[in-house]
Amino acid sequence: MGAKDGFLHYNRETPTSRDPQVRLGDYQEIYTPFSEKQLHNQAARCMDCGVPFCHNGCPLGNVIPEFNEAVYQENWLQAIRILKSTNNFPEFTGRICPAPCEASCVLGISKDPVAIELIEKNIVEKAYELGLIAPSPPKERTGKRVAVIGSGPAGLAAADQLNQAGHAVSLFEKNAKIGGLLRYGIPDFKLEKWVIDRRIAVMEEEGVQFITQTEIGTNLEAEEVLKNFDAVVLSVGAQKPRELAIPGSNLKGVHFAMDFLAPQNQVIGGEVAKNPISATGKNVLVIGGGDTGSDCIGTSRRHGAAQVTQLELLPKPPVKRTSANPWPEWPMTLRTSSSHEEGADRLFSVLTKEFVGNEKGEVTGLVVVDIVWKDAGGRMTYEVVEGTERTLPCDLAFLAIGYVGPGQSDLLGSFGVDLLENQFPKSKQYASSNPKVFLAGDMRRGQSLVVWAISEGREAAVQVDSYLMGSSSLPQKDASYFEVEEQREQV
Repeated sequence: MGAKDGFLHYNRETPTSRDPQVRLGDYQEIYTPFSEKQLHNQAARCMDCGVPFCHNGCPLGNVIPEFNEAVYQENWLQAIRILKSTNNFPEFTGRICPAPCEASCVLGISKDPVAIELIEKNIVEKAYELGLIAPSPPKERTGKRVAVIGSGPAGLAAADQLNQAGHAVSLFEKNAKIGGLLRYGIPDFKLEKWVIDRRIAVMEEEGVQFITQTEIGTNLEAEEVLKNFDAVVLSVGAQKPRELAIPGSNLKGVHFAMDFLAPQNQVIGGEVAKNPISATGKNVLVIGGGDTGSDCIGTSRRHGAAQVTQLELLPKPPVKRTSANPWPEWPMTLRTSSSHEEGADRLFSVLTKEFVGNEKGEVTGLVVVDIVWKDAGGRMTYEVVEGTERTLPCDLAFLAIGYVGPGQSDLLGSFGVDLLENQFPKSKQYASSNPKVFLAGDMRRGQSLVVWAISEGREAAVQVDSYLMGSSSLPQKDASYFEVEEQREQV
């Protein structure tokens, strides 16, 4: 490494964010620019350790110490080459990935880990600035045609890889614009949509055909796709939200999170004039403590909500790792997002019992009770705390408690894909029960991270390429990965 003792001289730094009261007036990215000198110092903190656990922590297997070294040496061409070799879209992951690589950073044993996600974002932005990212169509075409259904990160990654392999790729999207949950699920204050459009423009010039406002079973039949294409990749995500099975959940004002977030992104993108759900002046309850719940908080605050409260069934996590959660495991610690900083109450160990409403059928409150979690022979369970039942005021409630599956049984059936008992499609190394149809992303593995979706798309592309050509030269993970995958699929 250029700075063998950089981790001793420099502390971890990340960009400062704009004042919460200022940024609540817009949907723009919240972070201020980070200087190259600061980035240089952050790259110097990488120890180039003998066994870089960050590789294992990253689902894409990013070659992290090497691109950190390139940044330290200010060799941006080398840095983007290394990063691009494993990650199709570092401009996405550098903004919205929870950075499991940092949780596995060896420096994190005794100090703050290397700011890997920040370095990744700045590599790709510098590469765009210097013209190092430009359309590069494949030199030869195979004559094979591939249809990709769904334009989220998994579909985009599969399309990008298969196009580079020389196949003619057509990517179909039911919405008006490309991006899936990147565009319609993630708020602009976390991922501005010009970032997506910039990458799509590159892919189009490289030969990927994007076809929007086209939904299988509505204006395009699966039979036609199977007839006209040599292979099909299904990557429509896990779109069926988990319901909250308590009385009153059908009252007006109780919504799934995406019913609120997607229209808001459409408003900002100029697709619709108004979000049908308004949080202005309302008491908002967000049920679910994950990223989607956090996104509902930030969007509600920008609407001008009177009060926002987030409810979590699980107990409040510790601020630091406990002995039961050692490095390099994912740290089960308290996370405070930018949306939390903008203003929200957070209640932990709270059980929701019933929504209550008025004579108009509108929600007015939520009955909750405190619980205490206990270990019952190795299995966690909870007990209700007597005397804590109360009704929280609620004009608007968002359910952000995850997804239970693709919810696309008709789509899967139309392509001849068999289902498991849990309604997920049967798959083996991305292949379905129809030898011509392959699966990738959340619809195959369940709700997960954007970095996993990109990994899924890349690995599915290898299998499609092998199916079409007999073998594949596309980069892929080693055999041990598939052994773990097969065990997961059997479970």
